[in-house]
Amino acid sequence: MGDVAIGEGVMRYLMTTIISKLQFGFSLDLGGMGRTLLFEGEPDHLVPAASEALIESNLFRVAGRMLAHTFDGPHITGLSPAVIHVQFNGDPEMATVVTEDCPDLHIKSIIELLEHEELTLEQKDTVSDLSMSWDLPAVTKSNWRWLHNKLLLHAMLLEKITCRITGFLRMFIETASSGTLAQLLTFWVGWEMLPPELSVEISGGTLPTSSTCFETLKLPAHFKIYMDFEKALFSAIKSTGFGLV
Repeated sequence: MGDVAIGEGVMRYLMTTIISKLQFGFSLDLGGMGRTLLFEGEPDHLVPAASEALIESNLFRVAGRMLAHTFDGPHITGLSPAVIHVQFNGDPEMATVVTEDCPDLHIKSIIELLEHEELTLEQKDTVSDLSMSWDLPAVTKSNWRWLHNKLLLHAMLLEKITCRITGFLRMFIETASSGTLAQLLTFWVGWEMLPPELSVEISGGTLPTSSTCFETLKLPAHFKIYMDFEKALFSAIKSTGFGLV
């Protein structure tokens, strides 16, 4: 105490600076973005950014530690209530999500179609294409409101899950043996010859599946740690696929 570099004023300035960086971004050029924002979207409805570069950099872990150090000090503002609900161990399915929580303007415009009383055939097809791409049913009169809420929840959270799951897949491919990679490719497309394009979808279910005709690997979204993902993918490629029951 007594030194100009310590004390409550300096500590308050440090904590305020920390929160400012979390809210308005770091001077880091990750993925060619110039300035690194950890949260994106509309004011008071900010959600974690979906950049794969951020996921791989562990900046969200750093952000968590920064928030922990400022628990009794300045607080980050502007987060979506749904994000806060999940951060405090709330069930994502029980989160109250509104259209402002969707940071992707294109997806948001499609979901907003379900707020109208009637849809044209073309609009129904647009909504159904989006919902079925996320393993949800096509729009009908009976599921109209339910589908609106499900699409919003997926739009807000699935992009973050996608970064984690595709990161797990990349790690699996980078560390697997050549024999395992051959099995994965056979499971993925039906044979060991690499096609011009491969597709990945994040879906429901317990184990990975594939649509070999469309060269698409479908990975469940529920994995939180890599070891669980690796075990499930090994189990899938060794027990199912062409020639196996």
